[in-house]
This record gives sequence, structure tokens and C-alpha cells, in this order.
Amino acid sequence: MAGLLTLIQGENFRRAAVISGAVLVGIASLITLADSITTQAVYHSVPVDMIGILIFIGDILISGYIIFVSLKARQYLVTGITILQLILLCAVEYLALADHAHIPELFSDQLSGIMAAIIGVIGGLICVYALGYMREYHAEHPDRPDKRPRFFGIMFLFLSAMFGVVFSNNLLWLFFFWEITTLCSFLLIRYPETDEAVKNAFRALLFNLVGGACIPVAFLVIFLGQGSQYIGLHELVTAGPGIALIPAGLIAIAGLAKSAQFPFSSWLVGAMVAPTPVSALLHSSTMVKAGVYIIARFAPVFEGQIVGILIALIGGITFLAASAIAISQSNAKKVLAYSTIANLGLIVACCGVGTAEALWAAILLIVFHAIAKSLLFLSVGTVEHQIHSRDIEDMNGLVTRMPRITMIILIGIAGMFLAPFGMLISKWASLHAFVESVPPYGILLVIIIAYGSGITAFFWAKWMGKLIAVGEPQTKDESHIPRSEKNILYILSALTIGVCFGFPIISWYLIEPWLLTMYQSVTDLISLSNIEIMFMMLFLVLIMPFSLARFTHSARRVPRYLCGIPEGRSTAFMGSCGINREIALSNYYLERIFGEERLSRISVGMGIFLIVLLLNILIIGGGL
Repeated sequence: MAGLLTLIQGENFRRAAVISGAVLVGIASLITLADSITTQAVYHSVPVDMIGILIFIGDILISGYIIFVSLKARQYLVTGITILQLILLCAVEYLALADHAHIPELFSDQLSGIMAAIIGVIGGLICVYALGYMREYHAEHPDRPDKRPRFFGIMFLFLSAMFGVVFSNNLLWLFFFWEITTLCSFLLIRYPETDEAVKNAFRALLFNLVGGACIPVAFLVIFLGQGSQYIGLHELVTAGPGIALIPAGLIAIAGLAKSAQFPFSSWLVGAMVAPTPVSALLHSSTMVKAGVYIIARFAPVFEGQIVGILIALIGGITFLAASAIAISQSNAKKVLAYSTIANLGLIVACCGVGTAEALWAAILLIVFHAIAKSLLFLSVGTVEHQIHSRDIEDMNGLVTRMPRITMIILIGIAGMFLAPFGMLISKWASLHAFVESVPPYGILLVIIIAYGSGITAFFWAKWMGKLIAVGEPQTKDESHIPRSEKNILYILSALTIGVCFGFPIISWYLIEPWLLTMYQSVTDLISLSNIEIMFMMLFLVLIMPFSLARFTHSARRVPRYLCGIPEGRSTAFMGSCGINREIALSNYYLERIFGEERLSRISVGMGIFLIVLLLNILIIGGGL
């Protein structure tokens, strides 16, 4: 499909191909999800050894392309790291030829099914949304080359690589697909071909290559220390911390880079220069989800280990710092970017703790975040095309201009932090898990999450206030929004609400059975009484918009009281000393306290310290 899309030039043919491809991918992923409910883990061995050789050749080709483009752009650090990574990979392949154990190359279980549904359904919807968005994008930017065939080809290649990541049991195969996701993100971020886009694309490439270089090192540890039978993901995890801890810790560093944790976070913030569908794809169903997925796979290995505690602290600090930085941002896409980094930090913290309850919360966070964040990014992209700004201050009173789109944004924001939507449920579960984790680090994580959650409520509530503020009467105009965009936003809104009703089913039939395969026993993670209370709260939340719509029809409008002499306009008055004043409604951004540059510098420093400490423990201390 990816190759076909790069060849299709006609708008109508491309539209048909993208929609049909998205439908097929979505249906296939849902079938996989349904199969994972009724069956245990399924393993598949590929009888043809030639495929392994082809994958190694693919690794060489990817590295060769990166070396070529980095030399051309004079990004010599990227070139050097790629060459180092290639040398390590060649050494791994040499050892694999000498000691080649037969393990299943592919597998599928409940976690793979959940991830496949996120990739196939959310990713497919984003691709369909991109049809209308990219047409408007090039109409607004006629100076930029129209490379939509290549764009959609890379989008579907990205989804294919993600499927490879979540279904690979052979870690050598997983690394191949991992590198494809890195390459696809680089190509999509630089799509505008502006100087800023190219710069940020190479930054994303650099950080992910730095993290990715730890994976071949982990392979060397496996082949030289434990044996090739542990090059299987399932085999390595079930071997326990005694064998798996050092390789798992090294691979987790690659996951930290991929999921944009401090000190690697700046690549994801810089990625917002790409078109909105790219941002939505990176933040919801690809790239960053690959990072937290691989850390979640190794979570049982980290339980009660110093390595796990350090990973949890990196996630906790990222959650707190990124949430604080989001307060100072008025750019909507930057708020969403730092919110993503923060929530990924919470997921990483849960995986680092490694208990069954913490991992349950992490998987639910992955599900809820994927849906709500894709909805928010796409709806902000639609608003940006209509008002030609992504500044939250310019969205003041958007409810009077674009009421339906505003309601969709409000649903997305509510899904991120309000009770009883899914993200809050998962945060509650993570707090409970942290309380029972290894002291005193568990209490420290509780404090971090408590303060971070309060900060999160602050910046989301500010945004909601701007959206529903009512000023001067304005004309409603949503007629210019492409139908494909609106339909996708409606579907994602329904999914955001629907998954809140369906999360007990996800837990009972998917997450808990998978946890039982990883842990000897799993306690009741959520009681029936709590579910009943959450459903009642959700019902009350859902009827609120309808009640407001009914009362506003009979509302009596009166002029503002301005504490002065009106000056003709409803927003101006004469104050003391005869001075004419204009009223304005604006948010507090508190840049002096939560400034991006200052907090980023501190957080990056703490992240580097923890990463160096983690590497010392893994390499010198043997994982302790």
C-alpha cells in the first residue's frame, strides 16, 4: 500500500486508495484484537532463513540512507552515530551466525492486540483526515513543493513499521522495524522543507539514533553473556531479572528517547513544525507509543530493581516538568506537545515501578491518551486552518464561531484530565500503585504525580475557559471545513466517550489476562462499585452540554458592567481621571515561574544525570 500511494498522482485515486487502505488496516487490527480476547499468546516461526538476511540488508540500507542525507546536510554527529550503530549491528549479526538459536520470530498476545487496534484504527483515521487537511495545507502554502503521494506513502509505511514492532518476538526483527519508524518520523517532520523543519528533523533523528544505539549493545550483552536463545522478546522477559535486567535496561533507554523523555524531549516539541496529521500520528499511534510499548514489555523485569526505580524517576520528573512548562505556553500545539511528553512520563513511571497494578494503569493510559490526543491535535489543526492561528488567545470565544468544533475540543480536553474520563482513572490507579511500591521512592513518585496532576488541571482549564468565553456576537461559520475532517473528528469524539464506558471490558478481557501471563497473581484492580460511580459521573457530565444548550436559548443578555462610563463600545469605558480603557480577557502564563527555557535546562540536566547513573549501574554495576 505504501509503495502504491507514492505512485498515485490523481486526487480521486489517492483518496480512494487511502480510504480503502485505512478501512482494511482498521478492520484487520480489530480482528486481531478480537482474536487476542479468545486465544492466548500465539507464536509464529518463519521457516525461511533468507528473511533474516533480508532484514539485515534492510538495516544496512537504512543506515546507508541516513549516512548519505546527514553528510549532504553536514550533520556529522548523526553520521558518526549511524556508523557506530552499524558497526555494532554487524558484530551482532556475526555472533548470530555463530550461535543461532531457533526462536519464534513473530508473536501476538493481548498487549499486541491493544497496540494493533491503536495503530490501525487511530492511525487509519488520521490518514483519512489528512486527505482534506493536506489539500488545504498546500493551498495555503503554494510555495512549498506538493509531495502528497510520497507523504501518504510514508504515513502507511509508518503504520506498517509499527505493526512490525508490536508483533516481533525476535529482537533483531524488532530493531529493524524500530529503525524504520525513526526514518519515517525524520521524513515526515522535514516535509515542509523549511530550514526549521530540516533542523528539527535532524534533531529527532539524532536523539533517536543515540537511544537506538543502546539496542545493539543490548544484543551484544545477550549473545556474549546469556546466549542466542534469549534474543526472543518473550524468552528474555520470562527469564527474569537475573538474565534480562541489563539488556532490558539498555533497550529501555532507547524507549526513553523514542518516547521523548527528558533529556530527549526537545525532538518531539520540534516536530510540531510538520503538518498537523504528522503531529497527531507521532503523538497518538506511532513513534512515542513504540517507546512506551517496549518499556511496558520489560516492566516485570524492572519490578523492585534499582534500574526500574531510576526509569520511574525519569518518567516522574518528565511528567512534572513537562506539565509545568505547558502552563507558560500559548501555542496550542506546544501545549499538546508538552502534555504528550508529560503523560508519556507517567506511563514510563508506571512501567519502571513494574508491579501488576502499575502496568495496568500504564496500558490504560496508552489507550486513553492515544484517542484523546489524536482528537485534540486534529481539531486544533482544523481550527488553525479556519482562524489562521494556533494561539490559544486567538481562540477566545471560539464556541460562538465554531460551536461544533469547540465541543469536540472540549471533549478531548475533558478526556485528558476531568473525572470520570479515562486519563483520570488511570492516574488514580497509578497513584495507588506508587503508594504500594518500593519505599521511599513510591512516596516520592506520589508527590510528583500529585503536583503534576494539579498543574495539568491548571493549563487544561485555562484553555477550556478561552474556548467557552462569550464576548461580542460572532457569525457561526463551519461550512469551509472539509467533510472528511469533520467526520473523523466526530468518530474520535465518540471513541473518546465510548472508551470511558468500555474500559472495564478492556481491563477484564484484555489487560488482566495478559497480566496473569506476566505475574503469578493479579488482585482485583477495580471494584464494581467504583465502576458504577464512574458511570454515574460520566452520565452527569454528558447531560451537561444539553442542559446548557436548553437554558441558553432563553437566557437574557445584558451589557457588561465596566465600573466606569461606557464609551459606546461594550468593551470600552472611561475610568478614573478621564482615561479611556479597553477591557481584555487573557490567561496567565506565568513565564517567570514556568518559563520553557529555564525549566527545560533544569529538567534536561536532571535527565542526563539519571541516564548516566542508569548506564553506570547497567554497565559497571551489572544492574545491581
